[in-house]
Amino acid sequence: MSPMTTLTLPACLDSLPRGLALVVECAIAAGFPPRRVMEIELAVEEALANICLYAYPDSRGEVEVRCVRDETQHFLIELIDTGVPFDLLAWPAPDLTVDMAQRQIGGFGIPLILALMDHVTYQREGDRNILRLAVRLSL
Repeated sequence: MSPMTTLTLPACLDSLPRGLALVVECAIAAGFPPRRVMEIELAVEEALANICLYAYPDSRGEVEVRCVRDETQHFLIELIDTGVPFDLLAWPAPDLTVDMAQRQIGGFGIPLILALMDHVTYQREGDRNILRLAVRLSL
């Protein structure tokens, strides 16, 4: 496994630019073309914004952003927080058959993340939410 790059930030929207800059820098260093870097950034922005907005409803907290290249030729982004448990993989997909005017606002971020990433996992480890976003590296 290659060296890990980690940044711990306050879980607030003001921290998004710093967290995204780290991910973009690491994705570029991993050799992704500009379009794929943009897709990675979009997926991470959605996940990170959700942590900032919802992980700590009654308090302030932090989010750790980790980037690493693993032994299976994947670029991994891990977003770790100690907020309320939230398994995005268990969240129901939005109903696209409902008329646009009658749909609830929101709910499209999770399908976006899943569509842009090659593999997504979630686990609750003790008091930590660990969201792993994996992107295959081109050989």
